[in-house]
This record gives sequence, structure tokens and C-alpha cells, in this order.
Amino acid sequence: MAGRASGQRYAARFDQLAAQGTDVHGEATLCASLVPPGSRVLDAGCGTGRVAVRLAESGYHCVGVDNDRSMLDAARARSTAVTWVHADLAALDHAAGQDGARARRAPAAADGPFDLIVAAGNVIPLVAPGTEAAVVRGLAQRLAPGGLLVAGFGLDAAHLPLPEAPFGLVDYDAWCHAAGLALQRRLATWDGAAFDEAAGLAGTAGYAVSIHALH
Repeated sequence: MAGRASGQRYAARFDQLAAQGTDVHGEATLCASLVPPGSRVLDAGCGTGRVAVRLAESGYHCVGVDNDRSMLDAARARSTAVTWVHADLAALDHAAGQDGARARRAPAAADGPFDLIVAAGNVIPLVAPGTEAAVVRGLAQRLAPGGLLVAGFGLDAAHLPLPEAPFGLVDYDAWCHAAGLALQRRLATWDGAAFDEAAGLAGTAGYAVSIHALH
């Protein structure tokens, strides 16, 4: 029950922000500007489903994947229009699923191909240390040709629930490049603010939203 309550509390926090007039749909709005309604979207690390539910309401075909059952319980209570999948994002990587604990593949519902995959809410920095490259590779494997991977995450402790950033943009771009993804655009916020590339390379930028496309 405690685990289920944590998902409910997380969802309630955003409900309260929305009730106070805060726009809590910046991620969905950006994604909707990148691909047209009817597109297939994977919400990777979907949590309580805030992004996927909003996009589904706007005519997108959405799948949400998360490894936290309490979050998915809250997501399922909010929408039956989205396909919710319980899985570790590292399990999406075909190459990593050859041996040991990772032999379990994610359910077929998460196979794609997807026109856009969104990883919001600091998903990439919060995966198990050492699995970041496999997670990015697994997401890329599920994109349609020309499909987009959109990931937003903090670059310093002020923008992360961590004492320090586990990696920088150079690392992230390298994982994307190795997975066949090319950087299309980088933003400073989900609202579309311009990103200072010099600050990003210097490690002084606080947050980035990176849009990569599959070759």
C-alpha cells in the first residue's frame, strides 16, 4: 500500500500545481509541435503518465513504460487510452538482453516503431548507473526511421534529485551517436527557451532538452 500511495502522492502534486494555474504540460506541448496527431509516441519512464495522457487526449497513440508499479497504478487510474507497460528501460536494449538478469525482454507493446520517444522528468540520469548507454540504445531501436528521441534532464545538483550530475551532455551525445541518433536541436527548457551551447559544453548550464533523430 505504501508503494501505491507514493504514486498517488506524485500525481496529486502535479494536480495541485495545475489547480494553481501552473502549466504542467510543457513536455507534451513540445512533443506535439514535433510530430502530428496520430503519431505513435513512447513515454519512457512515464511515471504517473502526465505526458502520455495529455498526448493521448490530443490524438496521439501512446505507450507508457515505467519500472515503478506504484506510478503505473496511478497512471492506469487516469487513462485507459494509453497502453501502460511495466518494464526496466534497460530491458529495451536487444543487445543487453542476451544473458543474465537482462534476458527478460520488455513486453511487445513497447516494441514500436515509434515516431517519437520522450524521456522527461530526469529519466536518463536516474536509470541504474552504468546502464545509460544501453537505455539510449534500446530507445533508438524502437524509433521509426527519422523518428525523434526527446530527452530533458538536469545538468547540475540544482536541477536533479542527486548530489551531482552523473554525466554531461558530451557523454549523452556520444551515447546517442553510437545508437545512430543525430542531434537536431537543443533547448534550455520544455517551453522552448534557447540553449547556450557554450555553457553546456563548459558544464555551467543547468538543464537541457535534447532532440535527436534516428538516421
